[in-house]
Amino acid sequence: MLSFLLAAGAAKMAQPQAEPANMNQPKRPRGLKPTEPLLSRKDWPVLYREGIVWDAHACLPLIPNADMSPLQRHREAGVTYVSVNVGMDFNPLADCIRVIAGFRDWLAKHDDHYCLAGSIADVARAKETGKLAVSFDLEGSMMLNDDLAMIGLFRDLGVRQMHLAYNRDNQIAGGCHGEDQGLTDLGRAVVKEINRVGMIMDCSHSSRATSLEIMQLSSKPVVFSHSNPSAVRAHPRNVDDIQIKACAETGGIIAINGIGPFLGDDRTETILAHIDYVVKKVGAKHVGIGIDYSFDQVHTDLPPGEDAAYWWPKTSGVDFGKMAFVPPERWPAIAVALLKNGYSEADATAILGGNFMRVAGESWT
Repeated sequence: MLSFLLAAGAAKMAQPQAEPANMNQPKRPRGLKPTEPLLSRKDWPVLYREGIVWDAHACLPLIPNADMSPLQRHREAGVTYVSVNVGMDFNPLADCIRVIAGFRDWLAKHDDHYCLAGSIADVARAKETGKLAVSFDLEGSMMLNDDLAMIGLFRDLGVRQMHLAYNRDNQIAGGCHGEDQGLTDLGRAVVKEINRVGMIMDCSHSSRATSLEIMQLSSKPVVFSHSNPSAVRAHPRNVDDIQIKACAETGGIIAINGIGPFLGDDRTETILAHIDYVVKKVGAKHVGIGIDYSFDQVHTDLPPGEDAAYWWPKTSGVDFGKMAFVPPERWPAIAVALLKNGYSEADATAILGGNFMRVAGESWT
């Protein structure tokens, strides 16, 4: 099966298929009708207006030359930085490279409001100049084609965060809907190389065994960039107390996910319930937010011939056309809710972005 997938990826690399002209525009964008009242800018807390706001994961359509202008919603909501997915385990290497090329080109052509961030200094400058800082993340490792040298190349192209298995087991690591596989020998080498080249080591979508092994092996902080505590919402995508504590012991972060099946619903108070739980377990310095917002509810990013039910089992509750998403516009309300629920300004600032600035500072060098 692996040789077939790699051969298919190589064939696509040799003969990339043209995309229809209208495929670079998202279809039926989400969030046009907010489910909660939106805060006007004048009601944003000072710490929100002045601090770093870090969204650890978001998704645009994985198609060549995609329009990134939907990210303006993050910018208008006061977000400083967002990590954007550029490929999952089912996306062949050639496709991932074309997505990255298109994103880099778009960002370069819109540098009045956006910047490709490679360092925390870039993120800080984006805050000072009113720009949205963007970098990329990979969800899975099959696009490496078993080649460690690809990790450094992806970093050079703007990838700053990576996990090793998207839902299913692969030749490197185990996925959360797999057989609880741990790291392979190649997987252990991949973790070390991610640490060496300077990316954030992520464990979202990974199996429990893989995540615990990564956290034991990694020399840098490890994060769950968009996962929730399973004690609050039982789901295979979420993480248990042992995983939460192991993550904190690396100096890492559990970033709360805003997708309904993993959260429970899309209410701000539910986000706070997940934050509260993790804070009580390991402290505010190990909590962040990665709302995992998908800007397109039609395009699933699956290549032709892939089975959606394999990657997203029906029992997972994942239905991109129906499930609830916490939208980017909710960020200011989350800041207000933290303060109203008794969090100090220092802890609220850390949760909203300060913690990820710390981890990126330790990981991106």
